[in-house]
Amino acid sequence: MEWKLLSSEYLHKEPWLTVRRDKCVLADGRIVDPYYVLEYPDWANAMAVTEDNKVILIRQYRHAVGKVLLEIPGGVIDATDASPETAMKRELLEETGYAFSEVHSLGAVSPNPSVNTNLTHMFLALGGKKVQEQQLDHNEEIEVILVDVAEVEQLLKDHQFLQSLHVSCLFYALQKYRELKAVVLPG
Repeated sequence: MEWKLLSSEYLHKEPWLTVRRDKCVLADGRIVDPYYVLEYPDWANAMAVTEDNKVILIRQYRHAVGKVLLEIPGGVIDATDASPETAMKRELLEETGYAFSEVHSLGAVSPNPSVNTNLTHMFLALGGKKVQEQQLDHNEEIEVILVDVAEVEQLLKDHQFLQSLHVSCLFYALQKYRELKAVVLPG
């Protein structure tokens, strides 16, 4: 079922938008030409929980949909980041001012595997403590909101998160959070 790449041509190449046109052959010999692919760097996001068990949500304007959205922290994994976890810790610190004592990987999902090359790496960050003020990019304006876990669950039920990659992360993070909270420590 895998396709064989015959040729590839970049149509547009910039840091935030890279488009290529591929020519491929299917297993049965049919040619697919053109097939457009969007290349993006990998992303990371997290359900971030403070020391007092408040979930950190953010609110920011998203120009493509023309709306202010309720989201979880996250962003692009830079080439200088040693790992997705390193990137996530950096994004959390920049966007919220919080550092975390514990980070759990929740795996990765594809934003759209038919045309996108990248993955979104998901995390649950625990033990958050405010250590600095936000250090936002020039085009970011982010409001930090602290809510209870039960409120996050209700927001999900009420379809208050538009970003599907954030919904996926919250789904996996809430499962992991419940597992960790169910563990009774000796002593």
